[in-house]
Amino acid sequence: MEEKHRHYDRVGFNADEAHNIVKECIDGILGGEEYNQININQWTPSIVDQSLVHLVKLGKAYKYIVTCPVAQRSRYGFHMARSRFWDTSSDGTCTVSWENQT
Repeated sequence: MEEKHRHYDRVGFNADEAHNIVKECIDGILGGEEYNQININQWTPSIVDQSLVHLVKLGKAYKYIVTCPVAQRSRYGFHMARSRFWDTSSDGTCTVSWENQT
């Protein structure tokens, strides 16, 4: 049985492309919605799953990690920190901040 190999682009991680894909997923799920704690357990896995499906469709030889914190808008704000260690010649990151009135 002949094994088929995909051709992978060696240009590197395209953060703009990833940003657009993830933003479209977020817009499709949260666009027009008001914050409701009851819906968080539905929204976050949907955003993560759809983002991963669309990123994988790019056919790149990457491992994707998608996290999706959702917080209610308040006067106190929201802060999140992260740390990473990787090969900067082949790995990359993309952060998509999305907010509405709630």
